[in-house]
Amino acid sequence: MTTLKVGDKAPNFEALDEQGNTIKLSDYTGKKLVLFFYPKASTPGCTMEACNLRDNYKSFLAKGYDVLGVSADSAKRQQNFINKNELPFPLLADEDKAVINAFGVWGPKKFMGREYDGIHRTTFVIDEKGVIEDIILKVKTKQHTSQILEEMN
Repeated sequence: MTTLKVGDKAPNFEALDEQGNTIKLSDYTGKKLVLFFYPKASTPGCTMEACNLRDNYKSFLAKGYDVLGVSADSAKRQQNFINKNELPFPLLADEDKAVINAFGVWGPKKFMGREYDGIHRTTFVIDEKGVIEDIILKVKTKQHTSQILEEMN
């Protein structure tokens, strides 16, 4: 699990999105950012989470927040995920796990009695100065927007 805490500077990152564009934390200087990490594109839980954020995307923009998703999927898989679900925000294809490791969301997980390493579904809310203002560790995929917006009020 992440060792980052509310009040910490968000780790500087640079990675390619689904279209091959370089995205950096500094691109969001002066803006707020909802940075969500998810295990795998096009799986049921990740689709529910991404669609919940999509359906409420205008609420985030109205409050001055951009949304950015991150997983270790390939750019092609991320692009398919966006196309299939009409996602309005970019997804980082963090195949080398540089961003995932910088935020400390890679580690041991259990599923159906099996242990393996994977991405812990975690969301960081980052202010316009790059400081973490909230960390959501127990993401509710169907109600994720309300989890985030509750903290913003």
